[in-house]
Amino acid sequence: MRSRNFFRITVFLILTLVGESAIAAKGDEFQLIVENDAWANTDRYYTNGFKIGFGSKFDALRKPIKDLLGWFEPEEQSEFGLFLGQNMYTPKNIRISGPQPFDRPWASWLYLGGVKQRALDEGRRLDTVEIDLGVVGPAAAGRWVQTEWHKLVGASKPQGWDNQLPTEPAFLISYLQKRRIGSDNIDIVPHAGITVGTVMTLARAGAMLRLGQNMSGFGVDTIEPGGVILQNTRSNEYNGKKEWFVFLGMDHRLVAHNIFLDGTVFHKSVSIARRPHVYDLKIGIAARIGSVRLSATRVRRSEEFYTAAGGGGAQFFHSINLGIEW
Repeated sequence: MRSRNFFRITVFLILTLVGESAIAAKGDEFQLIVENDAWANTDRYYTNGFKIGFGSKFDALRKPIKDLLGWFEPEEQSEFGLFLGQNMYTPKNIRISGPQPFDRPWASWLYLGGVKQRALDEGRRLDTVEIDLGVVGPAAAGRWVQTEWHKLVGASKPQGWDNQLPTEPAFLISYLQKRRIGSDNIDIVPHAGITVGTVMTLARAGAMLRLGQNMSGFGVDTIEPGGVILQNTRSNEYNGKKEWFVFLGMDHRLVAHNIFLDGTVFHKSVSIARRPHVYDLKIGIAARIGSVRLSATRVRRSEEFYTAAGGGGAQFFHSINLGIEW
C-alpha cells in the first residue's frame, strides 16, 4: 500500500509541475517513451520502462527554476524538461516465489528528473545535463505496476517480488553530447557521455547512422542514463515537410556500478557479478508529420551479468517514442 501511494504522489507532483509550466509557456513539447520485452516473447531482465515528460524553452519557465537549474546562460538556445520514469528488472522465471541466487535480482527504480539542453554550432551539436532523483525497492512500486498490468493483459502473475532490492533513495547525474555530421538525407550522429550516481556509474560512446528525407534533430532516444526527454527537433532547420528516416545505432558502456546488479549502496542486499562492458545495438524507423513524431526501435542488449551457473545472455526489447509539440 505504501509503494502504491508513493507512486501516486509522484505522478501527482510531476503533473502539477507540468501543468504550471504549461500555463506560462508557448512552444512546448510532450514526450512519452515506453519500453518492453513482450514483443521479443520474453518477460525477464529489463522487462519494462517508461519515461513521460514535458519540455519548454528555457526562458518560458519561472525565474526560481531558472536560478536553480541555470547550468547554461539564458541567452543560449536552451530548453528545460521535467519527467517521471520507472524501470523494472526481474529474473528469467517470474513464477518462482523463492530467492534465485543464480539469476538477476528483482528490482525497480522510480524517479523524477530534470533535463537541460543547449544547441550549439548552428544546431549541429546538442549538450544535455540530466539529474534524476528517486527510490529503488518496494517504494518504487514495481510489484504493483507489474502485477496489475499482468492481471489486465492476462499474463502470468509475478511471484518473486518479496526478494527485490530493499528501499533506499537513489540518484543519477548524467552528461551527454551529440553531434550531427551530414545532410538532411543521410547523416551520422556520434555521442559520448558520462553518468555518476548511486544507481549507475558509467562512461559511454556510440553513434547512429540515419537515412531518410528532411531529417532534423539528433536521432531517436531510448530510456537510458543521459537519454534526453527532448529531441530538440523543434529547430530552425525544420521546414514543415514530412520527415522520415531509418536508422542503425550502437552504444557501448563501460560500467563501474549498477545498483540493479551490484545491490543497494546503503543496505545489505542480493547481488550478482556484473560485466563491465555492455553494448546496445539498435535498429528502427522514425517519422514526423507536423508537430507529431513517432519512432519504433528494436534493441539488442549484450549480456550484463554472469553467475556460477552461467550468464544471462543477450536480451531483446522494443522502445516506442512519441513526441508532440504545440
